Amino acid sequence: MRYVLGIDGGGSKTVCVLMDDSHQVLGRGEAGASNYQTIGIEATLKSIQSAILNAVNQVTLIPNTITIKAICLGLAGVGRLCDIEVVKNLVQELQNSKLPINWALQPANIVICNDALIALIGGIGHDVGIVVAVGTGSIVFGRNHQGSTKRVGGWGYILGDEGSAYKIAVAGMNAVLKSYDGREMPTSLVEAFKQHLGLKNIEDLIEVIYRRKWEVKQIAALAPIIDLAAASGDEVANNIIDDAVKEFVKATSTVINTIFSHDSVLEVVTAGSVWRGRSKIHERFAISIINKFPSIKVIYPRHEPAYGAGLLALQITQI
Repeated sequence: MRYVLGIDGGGSKTVCVLMDDSHQVLGRGEAGASNYQTIGIEATLKSIQSAILNAVNQVTLIPNTITIKAICLGLAGVGRLCDIEVVKNLVQELQNSKLPINWALQPANIVICNDALIALIGGIGHDVGIVVAVGTGSIVFGRNHQGSTKRVGGWGYILGDEGSAYKIAVAGMNAVLKSYDGREMPTSLVEAFKQHLGLKNIEDLIEVIYRRKWEVKQIAALAPIIDLAAASGDEVANNIIDDAVKEFVKATSTVINTIFSHDSVLEVVTAGSVWRGRSKIHERFAISIINKFPSIKVIYPRHEPAYGAGLLALQITQI
């Protein structure tokens, strides 16, 4: 029996699955964030160690009888060669740590990749197709049958992340202040923000965002306000959701035009919290992209990204 670890490390949490060669998940563990770009290597190492330990402690076998043959780490913020080298050193530290498992890792059985790839594999169940991952940030990633890949976006909240929860929230606050100024049409978002944040006056939004030094995740968490207003028919909120959909369609079209033919029969998996909104953003996106590429099928994820990491780890043990 071959055992592998699949790890999904993001900006908010780390998930680890212990999987055998029948694709059965024997244990699953969660821990804190593991984007080393934002929290540093030491904190990242601790999160991954904790996630592994939590997964291994769930198995019915005696943990130290398990020999790990391969590991795949799909981590946020890992997209360059220098990032991969950093994570390789991290894997070495993992092997040297006092975890209740045995390691039999050859260099070829260590996979380090961006979390978009494992979201694709987990979401679809194999490695050909497109993932449109939209949560706090956003990225579109595709891989074709020849192994060619194309990434669009994923440049962070300042340089990119169009259509993300963060950008939707910021667009909502912009609209609220423009409406308050009289520069834009009235919107129910003004009252919605006041009630949600407990503001006496919408001008108090300045104190919340600037003086309290809100971080990206805190701002992104305001996106459901816009989503609910759009679902209730607010025109301004619906325009914001429509703008997000246009960005997703543009990014997905770029991936298709770059590595797929226009009549390719492929699946596009939509991963991330934004797609679960009530404003039918998933339906709007599906209709728009299928109008451009009728052979496409838009799906929700079949499995979580950590499962995709486990599949990728198993795949390399068969080479």
